[in-house]
Amino acid sequence: MQLIAGNRAFPALATAVLLLGTADSMVGAYLVLFAADGARLTPVQVGLLTSATAAGGMVVNLLAARRFDRAPTRAYAAGAAALGALGYFLLPRTSTFPLLLLIAGTLLAAVAAAFPQLFALARVVLGAGSAGRRAAPLLRSGWSLAWAIGPLAGAAVLAVAGFAGTFCVAAAVLALTALVVLTVPAPGSPVPETTPEHRPAGSSAAPVAVGPLVTAVALFYLAVFAGSVALPLHVTRGLHLPASAVGLLYSVCAAVEVVAALVLARLPARIRDRGLIVAAMGSFAAFCVLAVLADGMVLLLASQVARGVAIAGVGASGIRFFQDVLAPAAGRAMALYSNANAAGALLAGVLAGMAVQYWGSPGTLLACGGAAVAGAVTFVLGTSPGRPGVRR
Repeated sequence: MQLIAGNRAFPALATAVLLLGTADSMVGAYLVLFAADGARLTPVQVGLLTSATAAGGMVVNLLAARRFDRAPTRAYAAGAAALGALGYFLLPRTSTFPLLLLIAGTLLAAVAAAFPQLFALARVVLGAGSAGRRAAPLLRSGWSLAWAIGPLAGAAVLAVAGFAGTFCVAAAVLALTALVVLTVPAPGSPVPETTPEHRPAGSSAAPVAVGPLVTAVALFYLAVFAGSVALPLHVTRGLHLPASAVGLLYSVCAAVEVVAALVLARLPARIRDRGLIVAAMGSFAAFCVLAVLADGMVLLLASQVARGVAIAGVGASGIRFFQDVLAPAAGRAMALYSNANAAGALLAGVLAGMAVQYWGSPGTLLACGGAAVAGAVTFVLGTSPGRPGVRR
């Protein structure tokens, strides 16, 4: 078995992903609080600010992906991290809404392109063989690990240095990310990929339609992000557990994500990503049911195992599936995957609050399970062998 760690590119890529995830998670929980309490924006302005970041990120993703596929380079990942560092440095020094909106829609939006660009770079540098296939779940495990430690680091810095200090530390971590990316061996000229150890059903003889694939992943992430709104309310208001219980549940989920992604990296190639993705979406539906049935921490903790497996499964196998289906367009593959994630988040931001208001948190969790099942069905239908579609 080829060990990816032996490849001189992988340690730099893994370090960059870990640093990027740490910076992102450090400020992710506090951007809204800064906008509301630090910049004193209205709720509508806060919503516009977060929407501008997400929408701008989707545009930057597509532009960077198109250029990357024409001429693969480290510059886009490094540049995205550097622009994000500048954005976080400027953010606490700005108090007017138009300038904040401009920073969010441009500099902060650029951070969204760093994640897909790193995975696209890994695919091109490591190739489509054993090393390249194992890279996706291993790098995804690093991202999950970062999200386990980043919020804790952010809370510690916030307690000492406030919003300005937190954003400045995140900016420094992003600047370091950019420097680490530049140590990755430069990718060569784009060439047709060799046939990997296995291709997902529909990626060669029967091409997969991109639309249903993106829709399926967007439905899954709609369920994930909406569930992240409903779960804390269900735990604290429905089950009357302390707020600290929510933190414990999320920590367990993050730990399970790391382990599950590492397990995925060790699975033999004969176990296809298509089946793993469907199973992962089903696992998320199981989480929703278990969370609703829970009357205490035991079943809630069990539900987080299902949730962690689901997020890791769609995260790692989903990235690899997109890359296989759209090969050799690694940039476009990652842009579509990331934008499906962002689209799910945007929809969740609009729908989750309404769902909790009208259906309650248990009803919203069950609806999230239904969205995950709908995503699985869409994915199965869209990737069925023999289904007509387009590869590019």
